[in-house]
Amino acid sequence: MDKHQKYWAVLPAAGAGQRMGGALPKQYLSLGGKTVIENTLERLVSFSVLEKLVVVVAENDKFWPTMPISQHQKVQAASGGKERVHSVLNGLRQLCQWADEDDWVLVHDVARPCVRLSDISLLIEKVKEHPVGGLLAYPVQDTMKRSDDSSVIQETVPRDKLWHALTPQMFRLGPLREALEFVLKNDDVVTDEAAAMEAMGHLPLLVPGSRDNIKITYPEDLALAQYFLDRQAAAVDL
Repeated sequence: MDKHQKYWAVLPAAGAGQRMGGALPKQYLSLGGKTVIENTLERLVSFSVLEKLVVVVAENDKFWPTMPISQHQKVQAASGGKERVHSVLNGLRQLCQWADEDDWVLVHDVARPCVRLSDISLLIEKVKEHPVGGLLAYPVQDTMKRSDDSSVIQETVPRDKLWHALTPQMFRLGPLREALEFVLKNDDVVTDEAAAMEAMGHLPLLVPGSRDNIKITYPEDLALAQYFLDRQAAAVDL
C-alpha cells in the first residue's frame, strides 16, 4: 500500500437497534463472550493501515465509556445524530482535526463484526487510485420482486448487475463530507455513503466482498455472526 496516503475509519454506532427488539442497543449485545462493538473494533484496530478510528455514539450512551476498547489509543469518540447520515457527518467533522481533505476515509457499520481484513485490503488496493472511491459489495443472486404497500408484487426486477452494498465504503474526506452536507441540505436522508456521492454525480466503484460480512439487524443474525466468526477463526483467514 502507498505509504504516502493515509487511511482513517468512521464507525456509526449511535443507533438504538429497534429491530432487535431488546432493551440493549445491538452494538452492546453479547457475541462470543464480547459485545458486538468490541468484536468489530478489535478487528479494525489491529489493521495497521488505519491511522485512527472515530466511533460515533449516542450522546446519552452510558455503555460506551465502560468498554475497555474505548480507551484504545487509536479510538476516538464523536457524538451521533438522528440518522446514520448525521452520525457519519459528525464523525467526519471530528476527523478533520487530524486528517487532510484528500485522505481516504473508510466508513464501516459497527454491526458488521465479521468483515475480513483481507477484504478491506482488497478494497483499498482497488480504490486507492480511483477518482471517486468505492465500496465492498456482492452480486444479487435471488430473484428480486418489487411490491406495493400491501406486499402485493408489482414487478419482477431483473437481478443482472444488481449488488448488495456492504461496508466499508471508502471515499476521500473532503468530497464525502461535501456530499453528505449536500444531501442533507436537500432533505435526502441517504442510507449509505455511496448514495450521497451518487447524488453529487459521482460514480463509485463496486469491489467484490465476502458474503459473511453480514450486518446484525435481527435477533437471529447474532447466531449467524457467531457461526461466521468461528469459521473464520478456524481458517485463520481474515
